[in-house]
Amino acid sequence: MDKAQRSNRHVLKKHFQPSQRASVFAGIFNIHTKNTKVMAVHQQVVSVTNYSTNNSGIWTTGIYDCCSDMGTCCCGLWCFPCLQCQTVSQFGWCFCLPLVDCCFTVSCSLRSNIRKRYGIQGSCCDDCCTLCFCYPCAWCQMSREIKIRSHATTSPQLITNVVTQQVRV
Repeated sequence: MDKAQRSNRHVLKKHFQPSQRASVFAGIFNIHTKNTKVMAVHQQVVSVTNYSTNNSGIWTTGIYDCCSDMGTCCCGLWCFPCLQCQTVSQFGWCFCLPLVDCCFTVSCSLRSNIRKRYGIQGSCCDDCCTLCFCYPCAWCQMSREIKIRSHATTSPQLITNVVTQQVRV
C-alpha cells in the first residue's frame, strides 16, 4: 500500500461510518492492466452535509407529552434532580445550577434561553406560569426539546458524490 492509499484510508476512517468505508475505499484506487500498460482510476469523494433544524416557533412536544420519551419521563419521576442536572448540562450550562434554583430563577432563565436558541415563541411570563403550575412537566419538556433539537443538528443527512478521473501512468 503506497502513501496516497494510506492517506486516503486515514481520511475515510475519520469522515465515514464503518458501513460506508468499505465501498468508498474499494473505489478510490482501482488499478486496471491493459496490454501491460497500467492505468490508474482515481475517484475523489466529495461530501456535502445538510443540517435541518426545526425552527417552527413551537415546542416539538407538548407540556404533557411525557409518554413520547419514556426515558425522560422515568428519570423525572424517580430522580428529578438528576433530570434537571442532565438537562442543564446538555444545554451547555453548569450541571449543578438546578441545585441552587431558588424561586425558579434558573428554571425560568433556562426555559427562556431554550426558546431563544430554538426560535420558539413565548414570553417570560409564559415560562414562569408554566414552571409555577407544571414544574416537573416543564422540565421534562425542556429536556425532550434539547434532546430532539441537538439530535437534529448532530445527526445530519450525509450526501456523498464520487468524481472519477482517469490518469495514465
